[in-house]
Amino acid sequence: MVSGKQNARTIAVGAAALSLAITGSLISTSASAMDDMSFFITSAGPGKGGDLGGLEGADAHCASLAAAAGSEKTNWKAYLSLTAKIDRSGDSPKVIPGVDARDRIGSGPWHNAKGVLIASSVAELHSDANAINLENGLDEKGMPVNGRGAQPNKHDILTGSTPQGQYSTAGGDTTCSGWTSSGEGSAIVGHHDKVGLSEDRHMVSWNSAHGSAGCGADALPRTGGDGLFYCFAGE
Repeated sequence: MVSGKQNARTIAVGAAALSLAITGSLISTSASAMDDMSFFITSAGPGKGGDLGGLEGADAHCASLAAAAGSEKTNWKAYLSLTAKIDRSGDSPKVIPGVDARDRIGSGPWHNAKGVLIASSVAELHSDANAINLENGLDEKGMPVNGRGAQPNKHDILTGSTPQGQYSTAGGDTTCSGWTSSGEGSAIVGHHDKVGLSEDRHMVSWNSAHGSAGCGADALPRTGGDGLFYCFAGE
């Protein structure tokens, strides 16, 4: 005959085993999502406002944050454009081609740190069907990024891009001097929460909402930024 004490011990052991199984499953699920992570918003910028060290420095920052969070992917690319320039220093003008953010990030699909599909292709990413919003626009650790209404607001995400992910031809500085300025200049930013001062299409754009107030670390917060940018795992 089994005593009450033995029953209690059996129940306790069973409960402990179930708890371990659930914990292990959660850890496994979390690890799996991290393995699949191919999109995130930087939890912090390099610390120099719009000076990201150019595209190479921004890519390296993406890779560093991803590695620290446990990702084994290495081909991380910052979603940033570079404006075409005309070099007039020689005998004849020479065009230096621009760079489109959409061409830097591979072909998809991309998932956030919790395994949520952000977009299955470049075309979907640049359509209303993408899943970037306050809930899914997570950083590399799977944490939400402050949106409009939170303190401090960090929804201005550096892109230097048009709604279709291309460099701007509007004139003026739209990329903080090719992501090397921490003072004068401006950069096109998007709103990861897709919320703005109005419902106008640019105000709810994830990648092309407006220009920043400047490129310095003290200027970006004036319009709701913190020098953050999008990172995608390329191919």
